[in-house]
Amino acid sequence: MNTIKEAFQDYLHGLEGLDQYRLPQRAYHILRLAIRDLILPPGSALLEREISEAFDMSRTPVREALVRLETEGLLELVPRRGFIVEPIEKEDLKEIYEIAESLEGLAVEMATKKVGQAELHELETIVVKQEEALSKHDLYRWAVLDDQFHSLLIDFSKSNRLRTVIDIHSDQLYRARLYTINHRPILYRSIDEHKAIIACMKAKDSKAARVVMESHRRRAQQEIIRALEEIQEKENA
Repeated sequence: MNTIKEAFQDYLHGLEGLDQYRLPQRAYHILRLAIRDLILPPGSALLEREISEAFDMSRTPVREALVRLETEGLLELVPRRGFIVEPIEKEDLKEIYEIAESLEGLAVEMATKKVGQAELHELETIVVKQEEALSKHDLYRWAVLDDQFHSLLIDFSKSNRLRTVIDIHSDQLYRARLYTINHRPILYRSIDEHKAIIACMKAKDSKAARVVMESHRRRAQQEIIRALEEIQEKENA
């Protein structure tokens, strides 16, 4: 089993822009992204000493980061075991997806009224890349692109308040998608729905774009919940 230091060796090299942050913020962002990207999968145990060694930091900023992540519901402090990465709970996920369905529907409705050809081309380019990723069975690449597609739609709404609220849950959604991706049906249907959203946006039909987005999120939720149940059944067998 890999140590925490080994798990982070390559991952830390791939992270950019973290030098701008003070040490507690840097430790927080690294840990948050590592949980999001399943470098630290559900159930992982984290000790301050190990994290400090892996990040080459003192224990004080690491402790601040761990406590912050605990307040955000990503970690649990267990006596004599340290911090544990929280599992992906079915009921929590259902609630988060219901929120995302509504808010992202609103985002795409707002974005449809504001986008031009350049923004639509950007979305279409991501869809093409998603198709290429699936043709190579690169599901991780597909998931990253999927996240980019949804993030761009929120950006195009040009609503900072909406972005702030959606971002509260975006990491949990991404983590769940990544965790279940190998247990879900082939993801071409998701790409077709992305194309349908773009088609509605091109037609400037904001209401239709919202309906398609909400349906897209609702279907994804059902698939991910089923996949999560399958994973948990195998773990408990």
